[in-house]
Amino acid sequence: MAVMNATSLGNQPSTFAAREIEAARSAFLFHENNERVRLLSVMPVSEAIAVLNQCPLALVRQLLDDLAETGEVVRVRQIATGLGLISSEAEPDGNYLTNSVLSHVRQRIGWIVGLALLGIVSGLIISHYEDTLSQLVLLAIYMPVIAAAGGNAGSQAATLVVRALAMNEVRPTQWLQVMWKELRIASIIAISLAAVIMARVMLFSDHSALPAGMTLIDIAIAIGLALSIQVTISTTLGGVLPLVARKLKLDPAVLVSPVLASVVDISGMAIYFVTVNAWLGLT
Repeated sequence: MAVMNATSLGNQPSTFAAREIEAARSAFLFHENNERVRLLSVMPVSEAIAVLNQCPLALVRQLLDDLAETGEVVRVRQIATGLGLISSEAEPDGNYLTNSVLSHVRQRIGWIVGLALLGIVSGLIISHYEDTLSQLVLLAIYMPVIAAAGGNAGSQAATLVVRALAMNEVRPTQWLQVMWKELRIASIIAISLAAVIMARVMLFSDHSALPAGMTLIDIAIAIGLALSIQVTISTTLGGVLPLVARKLKLDPAVLVSPVLASVVDISGMAIYFVTVNAWLGLT
């Protein structure tokens, strides 16, 4: 008898929750379609998922389409992910193949064109440090390494955080926790990568072409230091940027990669030349 009572008590919360959901579904379906869409835009996402999970699939899709038309794209993605209708935050609205080419273009082209124009800044930074490159041509060899390492590390962090957002593992309000975690990860990756590149500089570079009074060790340390700073900043930024996009009700899948690439390119060149000039005493 004691076991049966314990079992009944243990089942009460789940039974009560099921009754609550059924009551909420009935109340939800009582409203007209416009009111249902309005309710979906204001109720907690978890509650919306629970209610829609009890509704016919055709009705759910129609409601989510109507909700998307009101501009609540991020909320639609969250609900659709929770219902299993999409498996990733990176999936586009509707169906990728059936969506028109122009709809994809409209979603992407603004960011791409704007950030391409912003990329001119990288060229201006390089031209500003022409004298540095003329004094030490070896530095030009490792410019792509700085940009690529920062971009790869940042994109990796961003992809993981976007996935965590899609799975409701993190929320924008937890940006400080995400930043602290990515900062620690970035520090370890940066030190490891810097050690590899420094070894590459010292073992495979020609010291005969160096200016008087400068050694390969000095150059290796300067490049390694710049690389460490770049990877640390890029990884941390890559972790936080999806949260900022979500907070601003922008699509992380469309926004994060191009913005991160542009920021990393510009900051990478600036960090590289400022660090190298300061460490090596170049003018």
